[in-house]
Amino acid sequence: MPAAAALPSVAGVTHRTVRVGELDVHVAEAGAGEPLVLLHGWPQHWYCWRAVVPLLADRYRLVMPDLRGHGWTSAPDSGYDKEQLATDLLLLLDELELPRVGLVGHDWGGWTGFLACLRAPERFRGFLALGILPPFQQPSVAKALQAWRLAYQVPLSTPLLGEALLRSTPWVVDAVVRAGSVLPVGEVRTYGEVMQDPARARATVQLYRTFLLSESWRTGRYAGARLTVPTRLVNGERDPISSRALLDGWQSHADDMTVELLDGVGHFVPEEAPEVVAARALTLFG
Repeated sequence: MPAAAALPSVAGVTHRTVRVGELDVHVAEAGAGEPLVLLHGWPQHWYCWRAVVPLLADRYRLVMPDLRGHGWTSAPDSGYDKEQLATDLLLLLDELELPRVGLVGHDWGGWTGFLACLRAPERFRGFLALGILPPFQQPSVAKALQAWRLAYQVPLSTPLLGEALLRSTPWVVDAVVRAGSVLPVGEVRTYGEVMQDPARARATVQLYRTFLLSESWRTGRYAGARLTVPTRLVNGERDPISSRALLDGWQSHADDMTVELLDGVGHFVPEEAPEVVAARALTLFG
């Protein structure tokens, strides 16, 4: 577990560790009712949902796991391809005896959510994706001109350099979050403190290195995939890793999906616009 990071406290949230294969998965929970799983992205952990919790906990049982290598979940040396993260999610649902859930995912949690919904649609009542692109990416000139938006991944994926940056000071992660935000995100120092742990710094390098060297070149494998889970994709209009060109191309791959861009919002949608996240969840999940 992260050596120097204290577990944040959020009213009404409880914590436990669930054994899932090789992982000890930290799960934060709140509320009661129909289960709703919330998956964070990088560089966050379950705490990114802190402003969403009081808006939804009176209607749903909120299940907020930390992804492999993040937060207080164990950080093995391998397994950071996103199909493995989807496997982790499905195995966690089995361990929690949750046959079918609503799903909300931000950033890598959103990408993981797309893959899990494609693989096991029967497990999900609906999917609310935030701050992420759909996996149905096909090469085009318009998209190639947007490749600069992924440049931030290069130092994070570089061995030694990426680890050294993350371990040096929590303000590195703090600066990343604030640079990607338009609206205030509140106190986020906890993310950088967790990333100072050597195992979690290495996990970040693996997360991005796996994507850049392997996964980003093989998105064509989803060209024939069909998304049958009702899906709502909500991105900030000023998200630096997103654009209208990169968001295009999903239309022939989904039975029931919409895309919404939020004016004046950046990448960190759960923290910049928690009221919108709650409202869209209530509309989608009932």
